[in-house]
Amino acid sequence: MPSAGTASRRAVQLAALLAMLVFFATQLVGALLPNVPLLITASAAGLALDLYLQHRDPGLVAVLGKIRFDVMVRQLLRDMLVLIGLLRLHGDGPLSDYAPVFVGLVLFYGTHLACQATAILVRRSRTLPFLTRNIDASGLRLTAAPPRLLARQHGRRLLRFAIPATAGMLVTAGTGRPLWGELGMGLAVLLGLGGTAYLAGWLRPKKRVANEQRALEWLDRWLADYRPTVGMYFSGGTSSAYQANMWLSTLSELDGNPVIVLRERFMVQKIDATDVPIVCIPKVVHLMALEKSSLKMMLHPANSGKTSQVLRMPSIKHAFTNHGESDKLSSCNPYSKAYDEIWVAGPAARERYQLADIGVDDRDVVEVGRPQLAPILPYAGPPAADGFTTVLYAPTWEGWDGQPGNTSVMLAGENIVRALLADPKVRLLYKPHPMTGSVDPRAGRANERIQAMIREANTRRGGPRPGPETAAELARRTAELDRLTTSTFRDSADEVERMLLQGAPEKGRAATVEAATVAWEAAYWASLPEWEHQVITAARPALYTCFNQSDLLISDVSSVVSDYLISEKPYAVANTSGLAEDEFRAVFPTVSAATILSPEAEQVPALLAEVRGTGQDAHAAARAALKVQLLGPSDPPSLVRFNQAALALAAKADERRARMEARASEIPTQREADTIASV
Repeated sequence: MPSAGTASRRAVQLAALLAMLVFFATQLVGALLPNVPLLITASAAGLALDLYLQHRDPGLVAVLGKIRFDVMVRQLLRDMLVLIGLLRLHGDGPLSDYAPVFVGLVLFYGTHLACQATAILVRRSRTLPFLTRNIDASGLRLTAAPPRLLARQHGRRLLRFAIPATAGMLVTAGTGRPLWGELGMGLAVLLGLGGTAYLAGWLRPKKRVANEQRALEWLDRWLADYRPTVGMYFSGGTSSAYQANMWLSTLSELDGNPVIVLRERFMVQKIDATDVPIVCIPKVVHLMALEKSSLKMMLHPANSGKTSQVLRMPSIKHAFTNHGESDKLSSCNPYSKAYDEIWVAGPAARERYQLADIGVDDRDVVEVGRPQLAPILPYAGPPAADGFTTVLYAPTWEGWDGQPGNTSVMLAGENIVRALLADPKVRLLYKPHPMTGSVDPRAGRANERIQAMIREANTRRGGPRPGPETAAELARRTAELDRLTTSTFRDSADEVERMLLQGAPEKGRAATVEAATVAWEAAYWASLPEWEHQVITAARPALYTCFNQSDLLISDVSSVVSDYLISEKPYAVANTSGLAEDEFRAVFPTVSAATILSPEAEQVPALLAEVRGTGQDAHAAARAALKVQLLGPSDPPSLVRFNQAALALAAKADERRARMEARASEIPTQREADTIASV
């Protein structure tokens, strides 16, 4: 069952489609009768509706294009119906009076097609074989983009330029004077010609960016000058950027010259603020430029179909870091064998790979900890007796494999939330996985019901609210953080213009963003009433700051549990797998120090008593031991171990290159072989 918002949107879209069909039908009736008021009203209303949809609902317009009823077909149909109306209304006079109008209409569509052809040429000339960020790419002769209306919005351009043509024909229909149609057509043709000429200016040598060959030569020179040593390779969908973003701070702290290598053009703007140079190379043939560079090793936070393309380069060593660890099968994917090394947090992951029996050599598994967990605060004891117990419920999503135990949202989520909301001293933070419902609609519907329960509970609960100064402080901090992290491009900016504006960043910008984020988080939590439950679905506040606010985590078998253990705070895991509790603990070691919740969630009251210190914390010692098992020792720090592993893998790459060069020197060239043979 779709949500109320989705149902309302679909109803509006259906109404818009019906209105469009009604306008076309009415226009046809007005043209055939003929009826001037009907023809004029329906024609003008149809054009106005199309213009409105181009701006407000481009998705619906795209659907019409898929059924071959695109904007040009619609506008041409409107114009043909108006012409039919003109002939029916004034066809008893000399047809030569309307010949300029007919010719003007043909010329108008001709100029539209010419403008569209020029736009395609301009876009192609401004499409580089790679994109960059945090790199001075002025050597590529980057320029500002042409107006978006001319270069990329052919539908809006056609409709806007058609306004004077349609208006002129409708005035002619009402007055019987062809002059108005001629003037309207003349203006429309001039707009088309002017737009084409203006757009063609970007094809002049002064405004043309470097061609593919020169761009690739520039990339080779940049790689030779920068001399990257360690890179992070990432490829993924629009919602997967978080998998790379969690490693940005770690990458920037490594010894050497780091670089981020992406494969999808849209991903360049999805990567968070960082000082690390970013290069996006979509085509595999251009990716080979990395093999000739000084790059020694690459980190891989995720598997993707394009990963195999970079693994072909034997001169670069590859380490799989993953974007989180859990007891799920996805944490020991057989594809991991393709990497030179697999970097894991602690001994538990090493054992997981061996138990999975997928062919991973234990010598290729390196324990490096989880450097990005440093901001998580340690356990400070039970919450104050007179305050609220803050519970973070952070279920994972349903996954691709359809296992019923992947997420608790469907089978246990509402019961867990209901039990928590029943306790007057609980403050609930609900943060579902952003991909919840993307595979199984039932998870999405359950997620919506849970959020509705929380909103309803807040209406029944009241209390004092922070003063207006806290809201003002949050607004100030939000504006500052947005200024630092939101790219303020012109609407017409394209990839080339963004490259121009996102050249070498200010030194220390990433540290500035981090400080602004910490300040924003403090202002965010201060602005909220301590009694109010929160539904957190936006990117901010981040998961780790929710960890620091909580006294207890309730989650599923996921990397969220492993990360939370760094704090040694109490946690619970929902068992919706159908396994008995003993078997559940045996199959999933990360839950061995947790309270296990059944789908009915009847354990919640006892769990809350344990967290508050009124019951025995039976798992405290187990959490401390499991923390080391999952995340490794705290000394030396994780970042130190991670850096040591990076240097060691880079040294292996150097050793291989030395061996290859030595072997190459021992093999005689063809001329030397011919000389030896002649002797």
